[in-house]
Amino acid sequence: MSDSLLKDVEVTNRVSKVVSTGSSPAFFSCWDMHSYYGESYIVQGVSFDIREGEVLALLGRNGAGKTSTLRSIARVDSPEVSRGEIWLDHKPLHHMQSHEAAQNGVALVPEDRRIIQGLTVEENLQLAQINPPIGWSIERIYEHFPRLAERRKQMGTTLSGGEQQMLAVARALARDIKLLLLDEPYEGLAPVIVQEIANIVDSIKKRGITTIIVEQNAVAALRLADRAIILDMGQIVFDGTAEDVLTNDELRHEYLAI
Repeated sequence: MSDSLLKDVEVTNRVSKVVSTGSSPAFFSCWDMHSYYGESYIVQGVSFDIREGEVLALLGRNGAGKTSTLRSIARVDSPEVSRGEIWLDHKPLHHMQSHEAAQNGVALVPEDRRIIQGLTVEENLQLAQINPPIGWSIERIYEHFPRLAERRKQMGTTLSGGEQQMLAVARALARDIKLLLLDEPYEGLAPVIVQEIANIVDSIKKRGITTIIVEQNAVAALRLADRAIILDMGQIVFDGTAEDVLTNDELRHEYLAI
């Protein structure tokens, strides 16, 4: 790596650890987060802020710690967060269980989508809602996902991969969410379906929902994002605009292999 790029990375790494301390704190903040899978030290002191309605692309090579970062934010059982703080809309998430984080507005759409077997499309959506519904209504979801409306009575697990991804995102929106976490939403999808999913995420962005997207298709993610963070070996090596990554060939080659 060139001396100039190394200097930029070192400066960015230091800046990324500075947390907003002004009178208007970030909508979401992750402060010095450390996470483990058993004895494996995966997330190593990650800190970043997100403004409300911003879309952040969380990028890096396989094994960089991207999915572990999302799972730590969502407070799922694994990985275990051993140190650090996670705040969303002035509420601390770092002491919460996963269901408590979900109740406070965090929605994780995992890579495997986890469509519930034995339920129709509509039943999957209804199960995600509470009474009375305070997230998107079923009717509103169908307006944004017309393909799901056409298949509302079809078993969710019999949908195509792209349709299952639509259902997984729609199911998250059926709740009252503040932070949407998308883990590899384009994985295994044909280019035409990738574009369709991208259009849906862009529509969500226009609705002002704060989003973090982890995606190996870095260029597609960057085209949607306002900002980008690149992880390497569990640490932040770049925090800047998505445009900065798209226009920096050396940075993309060094950390994203594109």
